[in-house]
Amino acid sequence: MDLSYCVVNNDGREYLMDCLAAIEKFHPAGLESEVLVLDNASSDGSVEAVREQFPSAEVIAMESKQGKAANDSLLLERARGRYCLLLNEDSELRAGAAGALVAALDAEPEAGAAGAQLFDGEGNAYACAWRFPGVESAFVGALFLHSRLTVESKGEETRRVDWAQSSALMVRREAAREIGGLDPQFFVYYDECDFCKRLADAGWSTLYVPSAEAVHHNQLSTDLSSGLPRIVEFHRNRDLYMRKHHNRAAAFTVRLLTAWAYGLRTIASVFMPGAPTPVYRAHTRQALFPYRGESLADRAGSPES
Repeated sequence: MDLSYCVVNNDGREYLMDCLAAIEKFHPAGLESEVLVLDNASSDGSVEAVREQFPSAEVIAMESKQGKAANDSLLLERARGRYCLLLNEDSELRAGAAGALVAALDAEPEAGAAGAQLFDGEGNAYACAWRFPGVESAFVGALFLHSRLTVESKGEETRRVDWAQSSALMVRREAAREIGGLDPQFFVYYDECDFCKRLADAGWSTLYVPSAEAVHHNQLSTDLSSGLPRIVEFHRNRDLYMRKHHNRAAAFTVRLLTAWAYGLRTIASVFMPGAPTPVYRAHTRQALFPYRGESLADRAGSPES
């Protein structure tokens, strides 16, 4: 088996149908493949829709919700392909994307993962590969030089990067098996960052492949009534990453620098019509106190929370 498409779905039925249609439409000729769909206890009829419209796909229907790292790891264990393309249900591959990622990994045997260039729903390319987090990168962020010095998804040639977003990330199954998959402590956010860091520690590199393109219909909301648990989860997992790969002093320093940057954004947003001031304020608070409030893991009742 050459390629396993590994899709995680969370109540995203319509997006999921488009994701699977794109896989079917743009799969590279000559590569033997399989499609695995892990449904994370959805209640919108996603499982039935997949079985009806894409009967060749294997569906793994979870009875209770678990985190993305745990879901991706389960898919990697179940997959048979040399390469596994991790996808969110709201990710749509463009023509040639899967083939470009396969070619990149074939050309560099020491690469354990390869990420596509991502576009939002309006067709705008956005940052999707970065340097590993640390005190230095947080300091760069506090100086508002993040896009210049931390973002690595730049240029038109395939290049090595520290880590890439997992919305469309192809993984060499051998490498994933060597390091034990993704760490389920990361319910969502920083799970792929931790994964790429452990790949790097084991001698594997990660690639950014700009010729591989995918649309990611990011469903995040600026409504704090629904979005606050995501903000809590984001900062909690950044702190978890820092304590895991650095130390508590470094984690605390990153908290302060990140809160500083968001605090300045909060102040500036007061004078900018339409700016999401409450969101910036929430980020400032959670950066300083990441373990306050309800996270996505808490809401799902995850044992990893």
